[in-house]
Amino acid sequence: MASYSYHFDDPETASIPEVESPPIQPLADDPLFRVMPPVGIHVPPLDLAEVTLDDLASSTVIYNRELAWLDFNWRVLEEAVDERNPLLERLRFLAITASNLDEFFRKRVGGLKRQQAAGVANLNLLGWTPDYQIRLIAQAVDAMLASQSQVLLEQLLPALQVEGMALVDYTELGEEQKAQMQDYFHREIYPILTPLAVDPGHPFPFISNLSLNLAVELRDPLNGETHFARVKIPPNRARWVTVENPLRFVPLEQVIIHNLAALFDGMEIVAAHPFRVTRNADLARNEEEAEDLLNMISEELRERRFAPIVRVEVTDTMPEHVRALLLQEMGLNLTDMYTTQGPLGLADLFPLADVNLPHLKFEPWTPQTHPAMIGLSRKSRPADIFAVIRKGDVLVHHPYQSFATSTQLFIEAAARDPQVLAIKQTLYRTSADSPVVKALIQAAERGKQVAVLVELKARFDEERNIEWARTLEDSGVHVAYGLVGLKTHTKTTLVVREEENDLRAYAHVGTGNYNPKTAGLYTDFGYFTCRPEIGADLMDLFNFLTGYSRQQHYRKLLVAPVNMRQHFLEMIETEIANALASRPARIIAKMNALDDPAIVAKLYEASQAGVPIQLIVRGNCRLRPGLPGISENIQVYSIIGRFLEHPRVFYFENGGDPRYFIGSADWMTRNLSDRVEAVVPIEEPSLQQQLQVVLDICLQDQRQGWEMLPNGRYRRLRCVGEAEGVAAQGTQRTLMEMTLAGSTV
Repeated sequence: MASYSYHFDDPETASIPEVESPPIQPLADDPLFRVMPPVGIHVPPLDLAEVTLDDLASSTVIYNRELAWLDFNWRVLEEAVDERNPLLERLRFLAITASNLDEFFRKRVGGLKRQQAAGVANLNLLGWTPDYQIRLIAQAVDAMLASQSQVLLEQLLPALQVEGMALVDYTELGEEQKAQMQDYFHREIYPILTPLAVDPGHPFPFISNLSLNLAVELRDPLNGETHFARVKIPPNRARWVTVENPLRFVPLEQVIIHNLAALFDGMEIVAAHPFRVTRNADLARNEEEAEDLLNMISEELRERRFAPIVRVEVTDTMPEHVRALLLQEMGLNLTDMYTTQGPLGLADLFPLADVNLPHLKFEPWTPQTHPAMIGLSRKSRPADIFAVIRKGDVLVHHPYQSFATSTQLFIEAAARDPQVLAIKQTLYRTSADSPVVKALIQAAERGKQVAVLVELKARFDEERNIEWARTLEDSGVHVAYGLVGLKTHTKTTLVVREEENDLRAYAHVGTGNYNPKTAGLYTDFGYFTCRPEIGADLMDLFNFLTGYSRQQHYRKLLVAPVNMRQHFLEMIETEIANALASRPARIIAKMNALDDPAIVAKLYEASQAGVPIQLIVRGNCRLRPGLPGISENIQVYSIIGRFLEHPRVFYFENGGDPRYFIGSADWMTRNLSDRVEAVVPIEEPSLQQQLQVVLDICLQDQRQGWEMLPNGRYRRLRCVGEAEGVAAQGTQRTLMEMTLAGSTV
């Protein structure tokens, strides 16, 4: 596409030196591996003779969470580069990386900016002050943005054009098409635009979060004076405007730019430059002093709208004087400005990825009903699903197995069953039109005792959760808003049912949220049981969540922040003792992130004792594998694919009597210390076998898998025969095929 800043007189006035983009192709001599461009500074060479295990496990010189997260986003970006993926799915992965960056700046950079404003310079960070980290982030993100633009402009858009789908520049349209766009502008766009002047009588306007805007330069033909104005691209109109052919699109900002004369009658339009801002979502809160948590979070949402700007994005052709004006008016530094070729706001590419071209997408997947639940439906007797669980524990694996015909059906049946007396549940994130919440409301309306912990502090879902909390309360549900100082992240449901003059508790413990939408996009496990010890533990946990219980002992559950870290450390210690005594020892753990220094140090100790350790960590990982004398028995893998890998699964060999656990907690300090989490043991041998099959498949993945190197960088695993045309099959494709064949994975 052409330039995204438009000059209407002398284009030479905007000549900005182009930043050389690093090659998107990863660097590697071995054709079987691809290594993503390094962030580099946070993985220095180590003098292993000088470093202690505590230093290795906790030093920010070795591991920085922000830069490690950017490394993860490189792995996602590689999916947009990978020609083995369908074309529109590559476009979707590109949109995901951009959306990830938006959230990263709002949360992580926002937090650093707040520290920066407060003058924080923690000496324990060995010089890693907020200023220093922000500079390193800017360096890393600049390279990532250049790669994103290169992928879009040089690879994806040309390939899509071959397929008949095009994102075209306004200047490439014919006269008839331009007339069509002009008519669309006057009918649909012009009435909702509000140009805002910037001069002594008009202060610089408020710029809303993640909004796309135009910085418009004007000249008065009567006196030659120049002026500046801002025009907001309306977010309630499609970003990509269809031009005649339903597969040809023009960016909305270009339609507006080329019809600006209607907004500035009698003025000469010199140039128009798109820009975009990101505001801080990491605001200070004092829960200890809050009189009402719901009111505090509601107020925080209002404050977030006006929070400081942490990033401004501009096009590479925006002239220096306009950039300087934006930085000055927004109170930003040069490191807060990010330059991009092509369109800004690539998260807006999601609708283009949804265009109806099936041959350019992954083969559609329909989640299957778990074999134990075949024959059950909303028309079945509600008691039927409880009869299934009484026969034996059930482990469902989403999205391979259906959320609607398992977890959702369980809650809906509990709401309808006259023998169910009480339902208790934690809600961290759910969908906008949640069938789970509707079932809870129906249960309360039928006179059942319903108690729900709605976590108001779930980032970016606060507004929705406040709305659900109020709706549930209005229906007679007992609602708790969370605990002061802790987020309730556990995924648990307890159903109490009257059976033969006795009460029986049915439980669901999951690794993912009660959200039917993400259950189709994230891989997660859900465990159903009526084991008395699990039910009793959940009763104690809900008493802790809704009342004043200080429960410290649980029969089976590992509960954070009560006993989870200590139990995990003890189980690693057991593996160490077994290895030293020549008994069977092994650890496998699958999670989203690993950064807890105590866990990392104990894993290093286990490796030194000879314990084989395999970690499947999708995102951040503080631990470094393969260091001589320290971690040569540790391997770290990451799996990226069409579904987001989300389960937390833990395996300990335990001297030949393996122990398996699933739950809501990663091995992160925030999960183990600052959140309420629950991890449940899986003791049924057939279910243990299901988990082992999945772990084995993940560890053998040579299609979607990445392996961390000792220096902290990742290399992409490749099938040895791929160069000869042998196609590798990844974890997710394998599990889909096994599910279709009737396997309970």
